[in-house]
Amino acid sequence: KTFEPFEKLYLEVPERFAGVVINSLGQRKAEMVNMQTVKTGVRFEYKISTKNLIGLRGELLTKTSGMSVVNSVFWDYEPEKEAVVWQRNGAVVSNEPGKALAYAIAHLQVRATSFVDPGEEVYKGMIIGLNNRQGDMYFNICKGKQLTNMRASTSDATIQVAPALKMSLEQYLTFIGPDELLEVTPHHLRLRKKDLNFKH
Repeated sequence: KTFEPFEKLYLEVPERFAGVVINSLGQRKAEMVNMQTVKTGVRFEYKISTKNLIGLRGELLTKTSGMSVVNSVFWDYEPEKEAVVWQRNGAVVSNEPGKALAYAIAHLQVRATSFVDPGEEVYKGMIIGLNNRQGDMYFNICKGKQLTNMRASTSDATIQVAPALKMSLEQYLTFIGPDELLEVTPHHLRLRKKDLNFKH
């Protein structure tokens, strides 16, 4: 039998967010140990496997508008529980190396959420965004606008793009797919496909 670490999780949220906590922890196979109403809201105590705890803090901060207090301590080793399987849309994969251009990012953001900003270096197989639909999409984020005259060459500077989505290490660990790898360097966190020798 395989054992894994479990943690005692302590949460406190305003009463209106109690349902959010119960729903989120239920999805993560957590076991409620105690729940009580206090002056500042509702206080919860849960037992949860460490692997299913990953990403919870960020999720609750978002869902409770930053009004959740979350702490955890090691509890014990217990028989392994089923891991949470998260559903997500497909990845946007760069099919060319180079520097990301604002013109290409603007076109990408119509169909996906971008992970890179203009001027950022990318490589073939690097995951540069999250598709709005199921299934991976291959995209050349280094492709610039065809220049027809001098006026067109300056128009790219006026293109407005939304800031790239930047995730923390913990968020990436809940986001990463089975055919993907997370590249961790002192300055960057990047997702990539395991196989960089695809043809698209």
